[in-house]
Amino acid sequence: MSDRIQYIVGTSGYSFPDWVGEFYPDGTRPEGMLEEYAKHFEAVEVNFTYYRMPTARTMDSLARRTPAGFAFWVKANESVTHKGDVSQTPAFLEALAPMAEAGKLAGVLLQFPQSFHRTIDNRKYLAGALEAFASTPTAVEFRHRSWQDPATARGLADRGVTIAVPDSPALPDLYHIPPTATTRTGYLRLHSRSAEKWHAGMAQRYDYDYSAAELAEFAVQWGALAGQVDKVFAFFNNCHRGQAARNAEAFRKIVGTL
Repeated sequence: MSDRIQYIVGTSGYSFPDWVGEFYPDGTRPEGMLEEYAKHFEAVEVNFTYYRMPTARTMDSLARRTPAGFAFWVKANESVTHKGDVSQTPAFLEALAPMAEAGKLAGVLLQFPQSFHRTIDNRKYLAGALEAFASTPTAVEFRHRSWQDPATARGLADRGVTIAVPDSPALPDLYHIPPTATTRTGYLRLHSRSAEKWHAGMAQRYDYDYSAAELAEFAVQWGALAGQVDKVFAFFNNCHRGQAARNAEAFRKIVGTL
C-alpha cells in the first residue's frame, strides 16, 4: 500500500459575485461560475443545501455541468444540524440521487454549530442523525470544544463516519484537534485564524488570507497521516474576494510537490 496521500483541494462554495475580477474572469455570470470553477479544481463543497432543500433537478444539473471525476461534498440542511429535526433526511437524500448515480457525490457534511455541546441528549441526537444518513458517506464537523473528547473520534470511526478537522481562531470555546482520520478519508476545512473577526458577524468571520507558511505547515501536519488515509479533502471557506480560491491553488501546489 502506498503511503502517498492524494489531496483533493477546493473551496466551500463557488458562486460568489466578489470573485469576478479577483478569481473568475471579468464578465463571468453566476450561471457560468461552476464551469469556470471546474477548470481549476476537482471538488467543491455545496453550501446552498444548508439554507434550502435541494431538488433532484438541481443536483442533476450540477453533476452534468462538471467533468468526469469531479466530486461534491453536500452540506446537510440546517433542519438537521441546527434545528434538531431529521424528518426531511429521506427527501434530502432522494434529491442527491442523480449526483450519486453520476458517481460525483463524495458525501454529506453535517456541520454542527458552536451551541451544539457534547451532552447526553446531543450525543443521542447525533447517533440518530448519523443513522438517518447511513446510506451515504458522511462527515461531521463540530464547533464546540466539548467534542474534543477522544471518545468522539472513536465513536465516529466505529460508525464509519469521517471527522472534519476545522482550522479556526485560537479561541477557548472553539473545537480544535490535530489532523485526525476516522476513515480512510481525511477532511480539512479552513475557515480563518482571525480571532477578532470571528464574532463580528458572518460578513467578516471568514475574511482571512492564509500565508504561504501556514499552508506549508498544514501539509507537514497532514503528512503525518500517510499510511492511515488514502486521500484528504481540503476545502477553504475563507471566501471573501477570492481568497479561498487563491489559497486553495497555492495549497494544491505545495502538496503536489510532496
